Amino acid sequence: MIPVADTIPSKKIPFVNLFFILVNVLVFLYELKLGKNLNNFLLDYGNVPVRFVYWTEFGGQFWDIKRYVPLFSSMFLHGGFFHIIGNMIYLWIFGDNVEDRLGHLGYLFFYVIGGIVSEIIQILSDPHSTLPIIGASGAIATVLGAYFVFYPYSRIITLLPVFGWYSFVEIPALFYLGFWFLMQLFSGTFLLMSPESFASGGVAWWAHAGGFGVGALVGWFIKRFSPTDE
Repeated sequence: MIPVADTIPSKKIPFVNLFFILVNVLVFLYELKLGKNLNNFLLDYGNVPVRFVYWTEFGGQFWDIKRYVPLFSSMFLHGGFFHIIGNMIYLWIFGDNVEDRLGHLGYLFFYVIGGIVSEIIQILSDPHSTLPIIGASGAIATVLGAYFVFYPYSRIITLLPVFGWYSFVEIPALFYLGFWFLMQLFSGTFLLMSPESFASGGVAWWAHAGGFGVGALVGWFIKRFSPTDE
């Protein structure tokens, strides 16, 4: 299922969301110029769980800034064209409405903190992994969780395969995002039950599932204690 658009137009220009998209694209263009140095760049600025967890055992200081920079930098790195295109499509479709609801500054902090929290959840799921966590998907998952709570009756225009053909179908956000979350949760649970598959996976399922849960929880509190007329 490929989302194309939603049915809720933005009320304001989503400056922060557009800024995040621009930064992701610019960083990816920089990655393309690195050639053979790309792998080292991703290892340096991606978040490698085993390095983060056992930093002091590798001779680093607990509060060494180099330990924590990847928590932020890794959410702007991507591993290929499909990786960044998929992430930016989701951010474009869902981010503007969440920014409408939270305001520009609120959305800025929500996105960044959500991305960091989702990475920590992924690290806790497999602290011995040597694969760098990269990509905006953890932060985007928190955006999806908030959208799920704020706009459950929005409709997601989706490109869907039907009997070998592709058709545009409108799916309620409640079902589209609910299904998306369950898929991340199922995949993450399967990997926990089969630890050997972590080495061949490379997808941060628990960053997705955990980020979505955090976004939904924050969204619920905001909707409960700061309701709107919508």
